Amino acid sequence: MKQYISVAASLPADADRATLVGRVWLPQVEGPAVVALRGGQVIDITRAAPTITDLISAADPVALAKSDGPAIGSIADLLANADETSRDASKPWPLAPVDLQAVKAAGVTFVASMLERVIEEQARGDATKADAIRQRIVSIIGDDLAAIRPGSAEAQRIKDVLLSQNAWSQYLEVGIGPDAEIFTKSQPMSSVGLGAEIGILPISTWNNPEPEIVLVVAPSGTVVGATLGNDVNLRDLEGRSALLLGKAKDNNASSAIGPFIRLFDGGFGIDDIRKADLAMAVHGPEGYTLKGHSSISKISRDPLDLAGQLLGPNHQYPDGAVLFLGTMFAPTDDRDAPGMGFTHKIGDIVTISTPTLGMLVNRVNHTDKIAPWQFGARALMASLAKRGLL
Repeated sequence: MKQYISVAASLPADADRATLVGRVWLPQVEGPAVVALRGGQVIDITRAAPTITDLISAADPVALAKSDGPAIGSIADLLANADETSRDASKPWPLAPVDLQAVKAAGVTFVASMLERVIEEQARGDATKADAIRQRIVSIIGDDLAAIRPGSAEAQRIKDVLLSQNAWSQYLEVGIGPDAEIFTKSQPMSSVGLGAEIGILPISTWNNPEPEIVLVVAPSGTVVGATLGNDVNLRDLEGRSALLLGKAKDNNASSAIGPFIRLFDGGFGIDDIRKADLAMAVHGPEGYTLKGHSSISKISRDPLDLAGQLLGPNHQYPDGAVLFLGTMFAPTDDRDAPGMGFTHKIGDIVTISTPTLGMLVNRVNHTDKIAPWQFGARALMASLAKRGLL
């Protein structure tokens, strides 16, 4: 994994003019620091913003990110210690750049992945049935859904056609219906960052990465920045029943976010997110390589619409939230046997990147083999209090 993590790859192409913030583990205090990246250095701004929640809740997060603080070290040294499998525990390393925020996700926001969710549902989690079901569904739907605006009269017409052919699905309901699927991906403080292992349940035999952009939403509902995420997907569990969504999505190390949050400022904003193209690659221990992409321009709901469905008069998040926007990536390549499609192997290295946000790199392992999550909100508050930061 270490070979994929470098300053050039991990940071935005225009990092010298980007407002980048994140979190770093400081071994000497046994706790995290909120940091800003400036001039090749990692600056500790925890005294100005004890948590990422404090930062994104500020009237001017960009100004707060420019606060003075001691240098922890160089960005190069920090990234050199990111690989969880080989890091020096006596030196700082990067964490997921979120802390107290709710970790939410929008599902079925792209036509390509929406069709794969329908296939999972009809296959009842059995990968051997996927190819035949895919052919049948496409023969009915074709590309008709690609230009459909969710909730429109045309969407209702398509729904009527699919109902008449017994091809309607709960995934199509949230894909082209008026209401988006917004679910809890994982708990605050549970996400892992750059260089960490990401987890799949040992019982899962059909799964894949989900490369996504993650919006950073202030308690006010204002989107203040963005980062990258891997919304690890267990296709067999969710395919067996949508009621297994929680078991499929919320597991040890199943949410990867990072490497850093890029705050919206005069040179970067929501329009840059709308036109972002994500590249993804899986490098297997047996020499296998899978490449894919996800273009936000093909999303069926605008990112701000999704953020608006997350937070508003009917639901508040006093600590803010982060929102995975969904993906159009749903791999169907046969990795092992014909007709079996793609599934992860232990040791897979997953890279997710886009020029404006950098690259997120993680290694796949089983959830019960990854170090258990132990540092939660209570531990964070205790650490900050011990350091006189609360």
